[in-house]
Amino acid sequence: MTPADLVLTPRGVRFLGRVLPCSIGKGGLSRTKREGDGATPVGIHRIAGMFYRPDRLARPAPWAEPIGPGDLWSDDAGHSAYNRHVRAPYAFSHEKLRRADPLYDLILVTDWNWPDAVPGKGSAIFLHQWRRPGFPTEGCIAFSRAGLHWLAARLQPGTRLIVPPLGRA
Repeated sequence: MTPADLVLTPRGVRFLGRVLPCSIGKGGLSRTKREGDGATPVGIHRIAGMFYRPDRLARPAPWAEPIGPGDLWSDDAGHSAYNRHVRAPYAFSHEKLRRADPLYDLILVTDWNWPDAVPGKGSAIFLHQWRRPGFPTEGCIAFSRAGLHWLAARLQPGTRLIVPPLGRA
């Protein structure tokens, strides 16, 4: 591990000498992640992309992609686009990236089960804004708005996210 790795600890995510409070999945940490289990997958993941709402905030990094009204994320394990960014119209199960609430105003995409997704192994493990401190996610890692923006300004594609068992580093 290096200071340039994001490392989940019992106190939050450590990065560049800071510890940012965060929330994890309501299903805790899992070595056997499955679609819909609400768990955050244990392992070493990489930041693979960044999306942002251009109608709500400035581009947080040069490599960030804007979220438009038709942007979705497929969570249909039976479809070839499973665990991928897709666009409406899309008749299969999906999650809208453009939400009424601010949770997805800024999304850091991990490479969990991507780019060659195994059906049912889980999709859309993002770093995003939390609802409130301590409120669990569906498996993502969530931060305060300020913490997430601080990360986004400093991360690069390929930055490692290390999720050790039991959140220990």
